[in-house]
This record gives sequence, structure tokens and C-alpha cells, in this order.
Amino acid sequence: MPLIFRLASAIGSPVRLGGITPDRLRDMSLVEIARLEVLQGNVSVALGDLFRVSGDGADGRLTFEGDLAGVHEIGRGMTGGEIVVRGSAGRHVGGGMTGGAIHIHGDAGDWLGCEMKGGLIHVRGSAGDHTGAAYAGSRRGMTEGTILIEGSVGSHLGASMRRGLVAVGGDCRDVAGLEMIAGSILVFGACGRAPGAGMRRGTIGVFGMSPVPLLPTFRAAGRFRPLFLRLIRRDLERLGFPPRDELSGEELVLYHGDLVGLGKGEVWCREDGGTP
Repeated sequence: MPLIFRLASAIGSPVRLGGITPDRLRDMSLVEIARLEVLQGNVSVALGDLFRVSGDGADGRLTFEGDLAGVHEIGRGMTGGEIVVRGSAGRHVGGGMTGGAIHIHGDAGDWLGCEMKGGLIHVRGSAGDHTGAAYAGSRRGMTEGTILIEGSVGSHLGASMRRGLVAVGGDCRDVAGLEMIAGSILVFGACGRAPGAGMRRGTIGVFGMSPVPLLPTFRAAGRFRPLFLRLIRRDLERLGFPPRDELSGEELVLYHGDLVGLGKGEVWCREDGGTP
């Protein structure tokens, strides 16, 4: 059975759970786990003062229960195992993770999966700004892994992304794929201003609106039926993302850009505008 953390009471000051990961807790007793210190505001407190801890972490599975919107850094730096959040989560979930899976049955805050290097994050609700992006001052966003968001996301999705896949079932705000180097971003709702601004390579698909609000430094390249999107659809369905007919092989319009950079990025969109 998994190791279960039930929130003991409502969170006042923000809590940071960086380092509370399946790989670290696997061989620890419940007493040892409850004594671990985490930050609440700027004060160190025992994990057992915030959560009722039960179960067994030997199988590498952690479950968090309650409204954790004020609890940040869940799964940050994890290397394997599984974390399930039955409720909303705060900022920096899965930041820098290299493996394993995080499932959030609610919403997630800003900086979801920032600079992740592997693994899976699946959010059944929505997420905030800077999902899969680089932290301030860094040149590398996510370099491997998959982020699935069934709801909507904020701005700067996948900024400086270098590899990996991000799929968003709802809307996305401004500058998705800012300065991305490689990787794939798929948005099935409406998209904000200037997707792909400064992108050098990589793929952005916007299937919920037309025309897509691109910068004038993108150029139409024609209409195609991209086979690779069918392969991505198969992978998404295998991972439990809701089926998307937009990836079934229909004809799409391709734009190349951003021409202020290498101009080798791709933006795909539906001519009929989908369902805004």
C-alpha cells in the first residue's frame, strides 16, 4: 500500500515539501518520516505536525490528500516512484524531476514541471504560469519528460523548452513556447498572443482557434497531414489523456518561424478553427 499523507488542518503559511520524494522515504519508518523537517513560511516544522502519516512507502508510492494549494514543491527533484495528489497542489510541483510519475486530481500552481529532465506529470485540472519552463536566469526549460494538463494553463508555457512533450486540453495564455529550442507543445483550446516567439526549433500545435495569433515573423508553408501527430495521439491515449480527434490525421496548416532566429520551428493549426 502507498504511504499516505492526510492534511491535519488548513494550511496557514506556505509549506515547502522539497525533498519529500518516494526514493528518499522508501526505507524510512513512519516515526522517522514524521520527524522530517520542512519549511512552513520561514520556520522549520516536523512533517508530522502538518500531516497524519500512515501506510508504507516501500513500494515507492506516496499519496497526498486534502487541499494542498498552499503546499509547494511536491515531488521536486524526484527520481522515480509515484506521487498522487487527491486535491489541488501549489507551485513548483515536479520541478527538476528526472523520473517517476506525478498525478494531480485537481489544479496545480505556477512553475509546474519546470526544468524537468524526465518522468510524467498528469494534471486532471488546470495549471498556472511557466509550466515546463526555465527558472529565472536559466537558459534551459524542460529537457525530457511529459506534462499532461486536461484543463487550461497560464502564460509562458514551455519557455526555453529543449525536449519533451506538453499537452493542454483547454486554453493557453500568452507566449507559449517562448524561445523554445526543441520539443512539442499541443494546445487543444484557444491560445494567447505570440506563440513560438523567438523559437528556434520545435513544434507547437494549436487546434482550438483560427487564425492563430502568430507574430509577423512566421510564414505559411502549406497544408499537410502530419503522420507524427497520429503517433503522439497513440502515446497520449496510452497515458490516459482524453482522446483527441484533432490528431487523427486531418489536413493542417503549417507555419515556419520564428524568422528572427533560425526559423526552423513549426506551428500547426486547423483551418476551420476547431471549437474555440
